[in-house]
Amino acid sequence: MATAATAPANGQQAFAPVLSALATMSSAADRTQKGQAHQYLEQFQKSDEAWESTFAMLHSPQATDEAKLFAATTLKGKIVFDFHQLPRSTLPQLRDTLLALLATYAKGPKPIRTQLCVCLANLAIHFLEWKDVLSVVIRTLGNDPASIRCALEFLHVLPEEVTEGRKINLAEDELTNRTKELLEDNAEQVIQLLTQYAQSSPEAAKEGVLMDCITSWIREVPLSNIVQSPLMDVVMNALESDDSFDAAVETLCAIFKETRDVDENIETIKALYPRLARLQPRIQACADEEDWDTFKGVTRVFAEAGEAWVVLIAREAQQFRALVESVLECCLRDKEREALSQTFNFWYELKQYITLERYMESRLQFVEIYSKLVDIMIGHLEYPTLEPGSNETDLFEGDREAEDKFREFRHQMGDVLKDSCEVIGVTECLQKSYVLVENWVQQFGPQASEGSVPHWQKLEAPLFSMRAMGRMVSPEENIMLPRLIPLIVQIPDQEKVRFQAVMALGRYTEWTAQHPDTLQDQLNFIMNAFQHPSKEVVKAAALSFKFFCNDCAELLKDYMQQLQQFYEGVIDRLPPTSQEEVTEGVASVLARQPIEGLQQALKLCCDPIVQRLMSMAQNATEKEQKLAIADRLNLVTIFIQEVKPYLDPAQPHPAVAYCQEIFPILAAICERFVDFTPIAERVCRCWRYMVLSYRVHAAPLLPQLAEKLAAGFTASRQGCFLWATDSIVREFSPEVADVVGESTTQAIYTFYEQQATTFLRALNDLPPEDLPDVIEDFFRLTTDVVLYHPAHLLPSPLMPTILSAASTSLTLLKHEPLLATLHFLRDLLAYGSPDHPSSSLPSTTNPNQPRPPPQDFRPHIHALCLAAGDHLVQRCLTGMMYSFPPPCIPDASAVLLALFTLLPTEVAGWTAHTVSLLPPGSLAVEEQERLLRNIRQRVESGEIRRVRTVLQDFTTAYRRRNVAPREGLGRLEAGRFRFGG
Repeated sequence: MATAATAPANGQQAFAPVLSALATMSSAADRTQKGQAHQYLEQFQKSDEAWESTFAMLHSPQATDEAKLFAATTLKGKIVFDFHQLPRSTLPQLRDTLLALLATYAKGPKPIRTQLCVCLANLAIHFLEWKDVLSVVIRTLGNDPASIRCALEFLHVLPEEVTEGRKINLAEDELTNRTKELLEDNAEQVIQLLTQYAQSSPEAAKEGVLMDCITSWIREVPLSNIVQSPLMDVVMNALESDDSFDAAVETLCAIFKETRDVDENIETIKALYPRLARLQPRIQACADEEDWDTFKGVTRVFAEAGEAWVVLIAREAQQFRALVESVLECCLRDKEREALSQTFNFWYELKQYITLERYMESRLQFVEIYSKLVDIMIGHLEYPTLEPGSNETDLFEGDREAEDKFREFRHQMGDVLKDSCEVIGVTECLQKSYVLVENWVQQFGPQASEGSVPHWQKLEAPLFSMRAMGRMVSPEENIMLPRLIPLIVQIPDQEKVRFQAVMALGRYTEWTAQHPDTLQDQLNFIMNAFQHPSKEVVKAAALSFKFFCNDCAELLKDYMQQLQQFYEGVIDRLPPTSQEEVTEGVASVLARQPIEGLQQALKLCCDPIVQRLMSMAQNATEKEQKLAIADRLNLVTIFIQEVKPYLDPAQPHPAVAYCQEIFPILAAICERFVDFTPIAERVCRCWRYMVLSYRVHAAPLLPQLAEKLAAGFTASRQGCFLWATDSIVREFSPEVADVVGESTTQAIYTFYEQQATTFLRALNDLPPEDLPDVIEDFFRLTTDVVLYHPAHLLPSPLMPTILSAASTSLTLLKHEPLLATLHFLRDLLAYGSPDHPSSSLPSTTNPNQPRPPPQDFRPHIHALCLAAGDHLVQRCLTGMMYSFPPPCIPDASAVLLALFTLLPTEVAGWTAHTVSLLPPGSLAVEEQERLLRNIRQRVESGEIRRVRTVLQDFTTAYRRRNVAPREGLGRLEAGRFRFGG
């Protein structure tokens, strides 16, 4: 190849296709053309030719700024990932060419200059023979005023790139030594250079790039050296300049973070605290001037200082009280509510300390501040108040994003209120809510009428605060809630106020369960809300009704008939989610009914749902009608989930008797709509909970359930039938054989073989990409069968085919089925050990029956691995290098580790074979030899577990270099190139 540092004479022709592809990417071309251009550019970035072409583009006057930025970004990727493609003899020339380019681009455009600085920094890491990096760069770029900013930018990116050094293909000891040479050995010199530059002129000190440099080197230099140097004055003065304010805030906050170990940094903190105190007047000044961007930065400075020094604040509350008061003032004056969220973590961290017994004295110091904080937060909770005559139904004037942001923001403020409850006590916090509600009632209550509630925002906010604090209030609270609850159920009817009131009552149902005298009024208030014209209020009523029934079921169990009538009257008028919530509430009360009347009570509640289902199923042809059936099926499942009182296994279960009644109806619906996934899934879910809820009592259902699950899976090839099968395998394992009989557990394994055969045929007929959910459910099912029936499955003639199916499934790109397959493989390979998983399971529910010695399955596992191991290693290793989603990588490496543990020599050979199949040029010979040598050494020394780390490091580096997209293409797709000086 030609040297990377020089462009050939015909360079223009060499990169013409690249320019054409770049033009396509930024044009109005169709998706196909852009896709082809993207693919070409991605291949170009990883090719050998890119070395020459990128330099040619950077030198070419014909290339646009966008093309040059792409070239600089590509060059960075080449240096980071493809350095092995360069002869070592070309490195000095590459360095000199890069320095010359930096001088050329010293005045901009800034994005290109930055990328070239990153290129030079990564070259410095790789180029181990280059010992005088700093002096060469400063000598080349530091003397000319036009290029000194470029030198500073190099100093800024160097520590960041070194920190990211693990992506560079250097040995660990080489990277450690190079880090010391580039950072630690140069730290003192860098501080001197930055100080000289800052003192060279007042304007220089105000530049953001200087702040960026200081921030980058904070971790590389003893912090006290910076704080006690003139650079600290530079940082504080930079806060006064609009140009450098944001960068100075970043630097100051980075300094605070480095002082988190307060005992080690106490002298530094003492030096910083007075400087910080001098910023306090800017809080009011920014608020008065409505300079909210600066206000946000100032708030961040105080909040992050508080977070860093929170231990010190808890220890020395009096000395650091002013800092806490400054953060409180930021909260108070933030009229735009833009900076407030930056303080939330500080309030939480401080609460965590001062609520400890050892800091009780400090807690007393801050009670007043947290009390004021509650008032401030409730004030910020208020919805905006519009001008008279404005549309009260649209408080955000059509800005849905602002409305969503405000809603989310309120819940974060609710968390701060919870923190405050822990500091000052829930009674005082609730009293604040009560006083605000009572004041509103006295001041505006007489003016309120239907459809007109004046200043409702001042009523809604304390109701929200009461709702937010609900989790903190003990059911034994007897001071404020007996006064608040009667007040709430009398508030006037305004949509947002009623919504908040209904939601607030739903948070105190545990308290209501211990104060039954308030139940009737609250329940009437909530049940009346089901008639409200607002859909949001009705949804709130459904949710609160669920909480009331769940927590007050003992109080309501004698009112089952009235609840059933209410349920039947409202259920058809509710949206699906609310239907489920109300159903869950009624089911909670139904679960408290006496056993002798339970079947009849279930019929009373469920029969109307089932009859409606039958009616809907007869006429459903459209998708919406079918989805309505699926939603209604879920209501039956909820009753089965919730109504599961314990009975002795010898007694027949009345709920199972009802399940037997409705089973034929569910089976008929499933058979009719077996090709409509939502209905099939909901029926299977219902059947699954029949097994999970009633366990061994569900045995009478098994014959017809197995028949319908097998028929459904054969007809539809949908994974939900396997998912339901898995519940049977789990609940009717050999552990319960003495209850249900060994013939039942044997029949269950035979049923699994039937389902497995159907699955394997489906996988033979269709590619795995067409069956991702089925693959996931099958291997989750098979994982359980391996656990509970290893003696049947592991010697089975099905096992080699199942293992082959697992290997085929590893070609998928979707992480859920991949995880299920990898977990199956891990559990299967564990049986190659004498301490396999099922050896720890009890063989019977009778604890007095002796356990037989565990079977030795190692011969079966070894035979399977010898037959399929080469293919399995190849699939796992190439998946880790190319296709597996990140969550699957640890499990894939665990499978490889298990294989190495069982057959170390063979697996080492299979690994070498897989690596030999990699595309030419994707892996340096030295790297391949190092990998195989490291594996061989670990195997020979018996350090098998360390092989996993070797493989993970290798595949991660390979993937970064050869598979992961390089930088630059994302910018092209977004079409947002911004160039400046």
